[in-house]
Amino acid sequence: MPLIPEEPQIHESAQGPRATPASGRTAPTPRPVPGPRPAAPPRPGRPGPARPMPPAQRTPRDAAAKPGPAAPAAPGPAASDAPASVPQIQLIPASAEGALDAAEEAVDLLLDSGRAPGEVLVISTGDPHPWAAHELSFGEASYWAQHDAGDDVFYADAAALDRAASRPVVVVALNGGSEETAVAALPTALTRASTLLIVCGDPQRINSMLGAAA
Repeated sequence: MPLIPEEPQIHESAQGPRATPASGRTAPTPRPVPGPRPAAPPRPGRPGPARPMPPAQRTPRDAAAKPGPAAPAAPGPAASDAPASVPQIQLIPASAEGALDAAEEAVDLLLDSGRAPGEVLVISTGDPHPWAAHELSFGEASYWAQHDAGDDVFYADAAALDRAASRPVVVVALNGGSEETAVAALPTALTRASTLLIVCGDPQRINSMLGAAA
């Protein structure tokens, strides 16, 4: 009797990107619209049992991957109308519990659209990003050496924002912390972003804080 070949199985990992919004999100995440940049190695991953390898040894991002169509950015000054020294501001609605996940999705979109990892700085006002907490376990000297190298996405706490250098894109996750910390973080983050500032949190609260800082 002839053998019937087995049909190939499609695993979940072969499906397209997940459509479920981040936990605690109050609205779909608008997609950032950064300008094209050369392809670059991926950003630091979440901490594992072993320390992540240095950026130079990381596997390059798949060159065949193509970003999906970008959605319009949140209302803000148009690039052609705003002065070159003033970054655009994009708001991504998210709860405090979902702000860090929203920031992660924003970083993924930035890298997929061609931004170099070294152009992105991520700031959290509450609990630190897992990568930052992991790297700090090896000492501040090693942690800040990666910031000074400037060849990968860098994650920092809002309290350390004064020490962070300017980058084209700054992503702020309002994931908790005191009101004083959040209010102080946004104006400083605005001075650190030369092209685009993305803020993940409650839009009314963000607009109120930005208005007070203006």
